[in-house]
Amino acid sequence: MDAELDTLIETLSERLVCKNCPAMNTRRGVNLPGRKAMVAVLKALLSALFPGCLTYEPIDHEDLHGVRVRLRAIAEALTDQIARIEAYRVLERSRPEGFDCEGRARDVVRTLLGKLPDIRTILQADVLAAYEGDPAAHSNMEVVMSYPGLLAVATHRVAHVLYEEDVHLLPRVMSEYAHSRTGIDIHPGATIGKGFFIDHGTGVVIGETCVIGENVKLYQGVTLGARSFQKDDAGHLVKGIKRHPNVEDNVIIYANATILGGDTVIGRGSVIGGNVWLTHSVPPNSRIFYTGEPK
Repeated sequence: MDAELDTLIETLSERLVCKNCPAMNTRRGVNLPGRKAMVAVLKALLSALFPGCLTYEPIDHEDLHGVRVRLRAIAEALTDQIARIEAYRVLERSRPEGFDCEGRARDVVRTLLGKLPDIRTILQADVLAAYEGDPAAHSNMEVVMSYPGLLAVATHRVAHVLYEEDVHLLPRVMSEYAHSRTGIDIHPGATIGKGFFIDHGTGVVIGETCVIGENVKLYQGVTLGARSFQKDDAGHLVKGIKRHPNVEDNVIIYANATILGGDTVIGRGSVIGGNVWLTHSVPPNSRIFYTGEPK
């Protein structure tokens, strides 16, 4: 029995460790980014956006040196992870040989850090939308420290900037971390305006090409998805096309509503009731409800 097991292990080790495997990190090739490291960077960024709220101790308003140290650490960790991602892209030939991975990483990090003040301003509007939109909220701090919707949206605000900079792996890991924590799945490619509030949140899905306006409110179980997946002549999925709906300003979408299609537009000021299934556009100020009555 032991001899058979040894033979099996020997065979498995040869088959599992292959140089061309796309899902393996070995010392022979590029040192891939680490999921734990990427999540740690996200947590540090969220702490910077909500200073003193997500850690054990308050910050000192006069301690600018401490803030600089934390931001420097974030920048260094981000640069390291993005450079690894770019190096892997060279390996898989989506970047040319000799591509300046470190330089590209530094450029992306400068872009993200430069946008942090604007992200924070938008998040303040998101916090206010949650506080004013939920009678159960007793304070803004309660929203910041406990609401899953805000965690998902704050993560998205950061991930979306990286996604727009053509760094896809890192924002996807960030978004899926938030998804695992909250049950809210927001693709980092989605464009979302300020004052966005997801109440309760569990089961919400927002697709890559969604465009959501300002002051939009979603409840649990809402899906903003694709109606179908277009294929080319070879049978491969066509990527990079508009697949998900647009939701204009001041729209409310209630629990378990499903809205599909890249041509679908929910006009501003509309209310979409619970359990509604929509695959077509509705004009501004529409009221769409599911009655449950047979046709």
